[in-house]
Amino acid sequence: MQQRPRRLRTTAAMRAMVGETSLEPRQLILPMFVAEGLREPRQISSMPGVVQHTLDTLRKAAVEAADAGLAGVMLFGVPEHKDARGSGAIDPDGILTNAIRAVREEVGDECLVMSDVCLDEFTDHGHCGVLTASGAVDNDATIEIYAQMAVLHAEAGVHAVGPSGMMDGQVGAIREALDASGASDVVILAYSVKYASAFYGPFREAVASTLKGNRRTYQQDPANIREALREVALDVEQGADIVMVKPALGYLDVVRAIREAVDLPVAAYNVSGEYAMIEAAAANGWINRDTAINETLTGIRRAGADVILSYWALDWATRLRAQMR
Repeated sequence: MQQRPRRLRTTAAMRAMVGETSLEPRQLILPMFVAEGLREPRQISSMPGVVQHTLDTLRKAAVEAADAGLAGVMLFGVPEHKDARGSGAIDPDGILTNAIRAVREEVGDECLVMSDVCLDEFTDHGHCGVLTASGAVDNDATIEIYAQMAVLHAEAGVHAVGPSGMMDGQVGAIREALDASGASDVVILAYSVKYASAFYGPFREAVASTLKGNRRTYQQDPANIREALREVALDVEQGADIVMVKPALGYLDVVRAIREAVDLPVAAYNVSGEYAMIEAAAANGWINRDTAINETLTGIRRAGADVILSYWALDWATRLRAQMR
């Protein structure tokens, strides 16, 4: 027997030498939540280890992310008061705008400051846009607000905006508004492929969502991949700098297809439900937590993602640093 593949698996050093997929802190983004009116962090029950931050604890967490070598942080704001139009989203002194300023003051350019551009955290009905009289999401009125949000975030110091509402034309509207305001250097990390998924459940708790109904008229059908490729092509045409797939684990074939279709960086969002499943299984002693996290993130990279948004980003990077000492 001349062919013995096991020869290349005999030691850890041998396995590392021939490893085909690498995972580094610089490829990870940490999503973080900041809630208005908090005096201390609030635990998110369905996401053990994840909190709604105060502005002060957000600052500290952002510094930790920068020190760990993460690519960046993605900020989500949770206002005290919500209304039908999500007016807090375009408040110059709103929670998300203030969070961007606070984090940028702390980390400068050492860690990328990214922001969610969407209305679901700010509307009392929980949808990602404003509604018509019949209760449908008004696409064109919504993207006008997204454009205002993006410009506001740019003025606050954001490096990249992440339009996540899955509205038609959102990337083009935001790119045009940013360029017209003199913020042509701000990156658009486009949620180009966002499926209507059950795996967003814990996120709804994290942003205190009051969603009525569902989002199937604007988020994508989980059965479709050609539609995903079309959405990506449109976002590239409109000026996206990075395209993203959300969720990640149930859609690794989509990540691979998009990686092969475009020459832009591809991101994937390892979402709240994916996080919660592993944390719950590990808490029950059913799986090894650290190994499962590493396997999950490596699998997303192997599928073709250049960048991963994950609630484990800081935890994973910190453990890696400790191992290297």
